[in-house]
Amino acid sequence: MKVTIIGAGNVGGLTALQLCSLNFDEVVLIDIVPNLAYAKVLDISDARFIFKRNSRIQGTDDINRIAGSNILVITAGLPRKPGMTREELGQKNGRIIKGICQEIKRLCPEAVVIVVTNPLDAMTYLALKETDLPPSRILGMGLSLDTSR
Repeated sequence: MKVTIIGAGNVGGLTALQLCSLNFDEVVLIDIVPNLAYAKVLDISDARFIFKRNSRIQGTDDINRIAGSNILVITAGLPRKPGMTREELGQKNGRIIKGICQEIKRLCPEAVVIVVTNPLDAMTYLALKETDLPPSRILGMGLSLDTSR
């Protein structure tokens, strides 16, 4: 099973590490920042031996590597900055999610998509609309705090 994480920040990096510790077959970590995902993967690759696991893990800035993914985890997006409203965050991250969704439609339309980007419910709904995937294949992973907002 191939699991791809888009966004190699703290959440994406920890997700990749956890997937490797669970011995998923193939894990791909992608980020638009050149060499960020690759650098995180070097550290995670070393940790695989501590866990006694052999997941294949790759880091890249090439969005085309989502092709063939069974599960796609989207952690990409900007964090909320001081003074930024959730609406402003939603607008900025919405543009990011829309771009990623176009690539999902093109490269891995059979994947299950797990959205982690904030504001979670809005980004999950946007991913549902932008990908045209069945609702059973788009999931939001967060806390009830996001829903209550």
